Amino acid sequence: MRVSQTLFVTRRDAPSDAETRGTALLSRAGYVHKLGSGLYTTLPLMQRVLHKLEALIRQELSEIAQEVSFPVLQPQQLWLESGRWDAYTQAEGIMFTVTDRAGRSLSLGPTHEEVAVNVMRDLLQSYRDLPVSVFQIGRKFRDELRPRFGLLRTREFTMKDGYSFHATPEDLRAHFEVISRVYERLLTRLGLQWRAVEADSGNIGGADSREFMVLTDVGEDEVLYTADGRYAANAERAVSAVSAARPSPFHAFERRFTPGTTTVQTACATLGCEPAHMVKNSLYDAVFIQEGQRVLCPVLVSLRGDHTVNAVKLWNAVQARTDHLGGGTLLSLELAQSETWAAAPLSLGYLAPDLPDTVIAERVGIYASFLRLCDTAASVATLFTTGANDVDWHVVGATWNVTYPLPDVVDLRQASAGDASVHDPAQVLQSARGIEVGHVFQLGTRYTQAMQATFMAADGRRQPFQMGSYGIGVTRLAQAAVEQRSDERGLIWPELIAPYQVMVTPVDVEHAQQMHVAETLYAELTAAGVEVLLDDRPQRAGVKFADADLIGLPCRITVGRTLEQGEVEVSLRQTGEVTRWPVLEVARFLTERFAVQQR
Repeated sequence: MRVSQTLFVTRRDAPSDAETRGTALLSRAGYVHKLGSGLYTTLPLMQRVLHKLEALIRQELSEIAQEVSFPVLQPQQLWLESGRWDAYTQAEGIMFTVTDRAGRSLSLGPTHEEVAVNVMRDLLQSYRDLPVSVFQIGRKFRDELRPRFGLLRTREFTMKDGYSFHATPEDLRAHFEVISRVYERLLTRLGLQWRAVEADSGNIGGADSREFMVLTDVGEDEVLYTADGRYAANAERAVSAVSAARPSPFHAFERRFTPGTTTVQTACATLGCEPAHMVKNSLYDAVFIQEGQRVLCPVLVSLRGDHTVNAVKLWNAVQARTDHLGGGTLLSLELAQSETWAAAPLSLGYLAPDLPDTVIAERVGIYASFLRLCDTAASVATLFTTGANDVDWHVVGATWNVTYPLPDVVDLRQASAGDASVHDPAQVLQSARGIEVGHVFQLGTRYTQAMQATFMAADGRRQPFQMGSYGIGVTRLAQAAVEQRSDERGLIWPELIAPYQVMVTPVDVEHAQQMHVAETLYAELTAAGVEVLLDDRPQRAGVKFADADLIGLPCRITVGRTLEQGEVEVSLRQTGEVTRWPVLEVARFLTERFAVQQR
C-alpha cells in the first residue's frame, strides 16, 4: 500500500485527555479516533492489527472449538432466568437496555452466557452430544461508569468469548486447562510479558477462574506473586500467611476509659498494645433488591487491627449469604455513614462484636438483624481489645466464645506485597501491575441449573450441563501490547500483528533513482508476500522517519545516500539496529526473515 493512497494522518501532539502513553500514541499515529466517552473509531491501520489478532485467535482455536455468531440483542427473559438482570442493570449498572416497538425489554449483550445456554439446551439432548465448545469474535457493549485509558475500558469493544458444555466436572476442568494453554501460547507468540493468576469470578460466577495479565505499570490490576513461580493471584483474590501476633499484654477482661480513640492507632497508643492485639469492628450498609424492593442489611465485620478489608472478598461473602435476607441481589456495599444511623444508639468508632440487634431502627427497608462476619485471622485472636459499644470506652482481655460469640468466619483480609506466602513462608509476595486481557471460568452448573438446561446422562437421568466460559479482549489486548511495547518515539508492534511488516522510505521522491529502487523493492517484497507500506509522500526525510517510528512497523528500508554504493539501510524498530544491505539482496533477506517469524 502506498501512503499517498491511505487514510494516513499523524499528529505531533497527544490529545489532552489521553491518560496513558499507549492511548496518546494510538491517537497520534492515526490508529484510532475518539468519538465520545468510551467510544473510538478504529482507523485502517488499527483495523489491520485487529484483523491479524482475530486471525491468530482463530488459528489457535481451530482444532478445539467451533465458531458461531450470537445476536447482540438479547431478550430480557434469558437474564431473568439466570438471575442476572438486576445485577447487570442495577448493581453494576453496566448493561445497556432497549425496548422494542412491542414493549419488550432487550439488552445489548455485555456477555453471552445466557444466550449460549439457550442455544445448547435446545440443541443438545444426550451425553453422546458432548462435549461442545464454541466461540465468537464480535462487539460487546458495557455502560462503564468511568470509561478511561483509551481502548482498555470502553463502552463498545471487540471480544472473543467462548463457551463449552460437558457431561462431567472432570471434562470441564480438562477443557479449562486446554483453553488456558491457548491463551498462554497466544501471549507468548506475541512476545508479551504476561502472567496467569488466580482471579475473582465477579458477576460471571463459578467455582474457579483464571486471569491472563499483560504486565505494565499502567495496569488497573495489582498482581501478587512469588518468585518461585508457584503462586500468582489478582490482589482481589490473593491470600497470604498471617503474621503471628506477639503475646497479648492483657490478662483479664475489663472495661477501660479511652477518650478520643476512634482509630486503631489512637486506641492502641492509649491502651499500650499493638494493632495485632485489637479486633476492630466496622459497620457496612449492604443494599439488596428483593422482589423489586430495596432492602438495607447492616453488616458487622470483625477484623484484626493491623489488617484491612478486601472489598471484593467482603462483597462475595455478603452476596453468598443472601439467605440471611431470604434471597436477593446485592446492589451496593459501603461503610455505614453516621447520618444513616443517626437515630440509633451506637458509636461507629467504638463498636463491639456483640452490637445488639435492638439498635437497628424499626422502620421499613432495613433488615432487623446484623449479618455478622469475622475474618479468619481475627477469629483466632485471644485476650484482645475491642470496642465497648460506648463512646470513649474499650474492653481488653476479650476471647471468642467466652466474651463474645464467634461470628461467621470467612477470609476477608487483604493480602499485600511483603506478606509471606501460604505455600512457603520463605517466599514473600511481590507486586506488579497488569492489564487483564483474558479471563477463563469454570462455571459448573451456575447457569445451566438456573435455566433448566439438562441432558440425558449415561445412567438415564437428566443432569444440568457443566459449563465453561472463556473471554479474551481483542481491542484490549491490542492496546495492552502498545502499553508494554512502546517508547518515547512511538509504537513497537509485535511482528505478528503489525499492520505492515516493512516501511519503504525514499528520502527524496523527486530523486529518480531513489524512487525507482523504492518502487522495485516495494513490488518485489509485495510479490513475495511481505506486507509493505511505501512512503511516497513529498515530505522532508525527518518527517518520514519520525512517522515511521511513531506508527511502529517492525522494519524500515531507507533508500537514500547509501544508494551511491548500491546499498540501502535496514532499521529494526524494536532493537534500533541499523544495517546496510546491497539493493539486490535486501528483498530476499527480508522475505526469509518474515517467513521465519510467521511460523
